[in-house]
Amino acid sequence: MGELRMGAIESRFADMIWENEPIPSPELVKLAERELSWKKSTTYTVLKRLCQRGIFQNREGVVTSLISRQDFYAVQSEKFVEETFSGSLPAFLTAFTARKKLSEEEIAELQALIDQSRR
Repeated sequence: MGELRMGAIESRFADMIWENEPIPSPELVKLAERELSWKKSTTYTVLKRLCQRGIFQNREGVVTSLISRQDFYAVQSEKFVEETFSGSLPAFLTAFTARKKLSEEEIAELQALIDQSRR
């Protein structure tokens, strides 16, 4: 499996695939043209790159994911916390909440996650 990273435009393209999979590659070309103003060659170049990274596959003209969107972004989040905060989730949350106040709903969701982890 290749490196599980994407730039912003690759992420938009990947989201289109995840939202529409399984999707025939000609249909993906039309979607990318409509949504991203891409030419056919650009679509296939970016698709090939994401396939080489092990995120998607194009088999018999049908594009599907090899990793779910949720799993992909979970890996990205883990890498970010590891690389930026030495793996410390509390350090990340401290930095995150220094400028953004959490809503009562967000606090309740986080508390539910903590409670679930304790079980």
